[in-house]
Amino acid sequence: MNINRQSTSSQFSSLEAALKDFFGYDSFRPGQQQIITAAMDNRDVLVIMPTGGGKSICFQLPALLKSGITIVVSPLIALMEDQVGALVNNGIPATFLNSSLSAIEVQQRQTNILNGLIKLVYVAPERLMNHTFTPFLERMESCVGLAGWVIDEAHCVSEWGHDFRPEYRQLVKLRQRYSHIPIMALTATATQRVRQDIQTQLGLNNPFIHIASFNRPNLYYEVRGKGKNAYQEMVQLIRGVKGSGIIYCLSRKRVEQLARQLQQDGIMALPYHGGMDDQSRLDHQIRFTKDDIPVMVATIAFGMGINKPDVRFVVHYDLPRNIEAYYQESGRAGRDGELARCTLFFNLKDIKTIEWMIEQKLDPTSGEPLIGEQQIARQQLRQVIDYAQSTVCRRSVQLGYFGESFSGNCGHCDNCRYPRPVEDWTVEAQKFLSCVARCQERFGMTHIIDVLRGSRKDKVRKHGHERISTYGIGKDRSVDEWRLLGRTLIQLGLLNESTDDFATLSLNQGSWEVLRKQRPVQVSLPTLLNPVQPSNALPQEEEELLALLKTLRKQLADSQNLPPFMVFHDNSLRLMAQYRPQTLEEFKHISGVGQQKLVLYGDRFTELIHQYCQDHELTTPVTAPPKPLPRNQEISETYLDTLQLHQAGLTPIEIADKKSIRVDRVIEHLTILLEAGYAVDINTLVSLTAQTEIQQAMSITGEHYLAPVRKYLQGRYSYDDIKLVRGWVRCQQLQR
Repeated sequence: MNINRQSTSSQFSSLEAALKDFFGYDSFRPGQQQIITAAMDNRDVLVIMPTGGGKSICFQLPALLKSGITIVVSPLIALMEDQVGALVNNGIPATFLNSSLSAIEVQQRQTNILNGLIKLVYVAPERLMNHTFTPFLERMESCVGLAGWVIDEAHCVSEWGHDFRPEYRQLVKLRQRYSHIPIMALTATATQRVRQDIQTQLGLNNPFIHIASFNRPNLYYEVRGKGKNAYQEMVQLIRGVKGSGIIYCLSRKRVEQLARQLQQDGIMALPYHGGMDDQSRLDHQIRFTKDDIPVMVATIAFGMGINKPDVRFVVHYDLPRNIEAYYQESGRAGRDGELARCTLFFNLKDIKTIEWMIEQKLDPTSGEPLIGEQQIARQQLRQVIDYAQSTVCRRSVQLGYFGESFSGNCGHCDNCRYPRPVEDWTVEAQKFLSCVARCQERFGMTHIIDVLRGSRKDKVRKHGHERISTYGIGKDRSVDEWRLLGRTLIQLGLLNESTDDFATLSLNQGSWEVLRKQRPVQVSLPTLLNPVQPSNALPQEEEELLALLKTLRKQLADSQNLPPFMVFHDNSLRLMAQYRPQTLEEFKHISGVGQQKLVLYGDRFTELIHQYCQDHELTTPVTAPPKPLPRNQEISETYLDTLQLHQAGLTPIEIADKKSIRVDRVIEHLTILLEAGYAVDINTLVSLTAQTEIQQAMSITGEHYLAPVRKYLQGRYSYDDIKLVRGWVRCQQLQR
């Protein structure tokens, strides 16, 4: 395909026509057209867009429409080869120049570039900034012209980013040498500090900035304690989730051990880490991307260059280095927009491992500690620990890290789906905030807790804080409890924490509302603060019964070709083990047991529990289990029949045909079942995009009348979609 240096934009009546012609898409995703328009106007551009959001087209389409060659800076060979391969397969003239090519191959590609046969050239930053490459750049500019620089994975330019690469710092020379050529920088993750650093380090001139939402509504986030059964839980998760997955570990040794253990347990898994030879890594990567093997166990060396959209789960078996890294790595799940699961196993022992890794950050010349980088890494580690121990919505913590507000119940993380016990800590919050104020908002959390608990540390005495009124008023609470409160206040937006090395606490408007008794503070009690204390362990009979219940659940799930959690969640099984219901009347009061599951599974589970109690001479505990959620509709047999067909995988049209009723009647059944709390999978009925937009519309127009919602959405979704989403929303409200 020969495209000369003359602009091809005149060939198309609009950008949409060019998009359709080159890529086959009928319309742009949100933000893409504005970004492309700015690029066509030769402006500098900064794009912050999450994985799967469509970043590539933002620079690929302008490159095809503008005169000259666009140089794309990419940090990994695998990444550039993957993107170029996809472009070439789409008939788009692109190539890469990297160390994987022979001298003859490099020469042939350079000839094609100079002859105007190529529009996009992918190179690594090291090659681009090497003085031996400069003459070729000058020949490109002379022969075919340079249309623009594209800096992919631009967060690598910032030492505050999660994957800082010193060689990216040299890219500012592009602006110095070629001041007339526009730069587009793109990344999926960047805090406000990193965004500013990108602009400064690359010398962007009054850039057009697009910051998309960081929210990935299709990802389910959870944190589990990494106790003695963590591996078994992970195996159960892998077997329960259909599709490909990635397991991340901190060390190469752990990667090898886990991959070997999974293979022994019948799970096809391969290792991937920097200690392997290039050919083995490439072979394992290809087998994974081609679905020859479902699971990759890897260090963080794996993932950035992998364009696999159907990863259904990502497990962090060890603590990630920072929030940005976790967001990026977990975000490799569900790039196709379908549901995916992100699980982090957390143990306090992981902290020691990362702290040791931080201490290894040394100057390669002098061997002295890199104090600045170590301080940044320690602060980032503290934020990851706070995330793992958080009891609020996982999304609110993640998005808050990137400066995006998210309030309420996301309904798609462990803390929102399975909220922990809540206590009113308003008085404690007032003590904490008052102490911050009396310390003149100049200290971090550790010092505030020391003052509250009456510490005799030199730092407390040095500042005279043993003489202030809040000194010692918090002796009744432990350090962990005060830290939990402090983290909760920050996550709720009721307290500010600076992003510098000192993590100084300061008050805001919400803080004063708490101090003036205008706002209560409730704290969710965590289960991870003391994960290995014997007092938290289940009694032996509960542990044994729980294991039997899980075995039965697995058998039932296998017989129906279902993942085990679709029979009952672990929480329901734990309640069964705790309360030991031996009749259907007792069983239906267990959380998670609806009418349908009572009919399907009640006999099998109560029989097992009854037999276990007989064998061990146990009785049902006197304490009653939690009351079931109230049902606001009486569910008839015809509704339950619809539910059974839905759970068997039939669409509303197929259900209507099978039952000889109208489709709108099926939708009515499913809506009422949803609202009543039965296990209707809303994601098989309404797309995630539609769910998000309909919920946003309801937050503005209200949910009582459907017409205003549909009008606000300009008729993009049907009344059936709106009814179903409203039913799901009402169920969630009922559960809160």
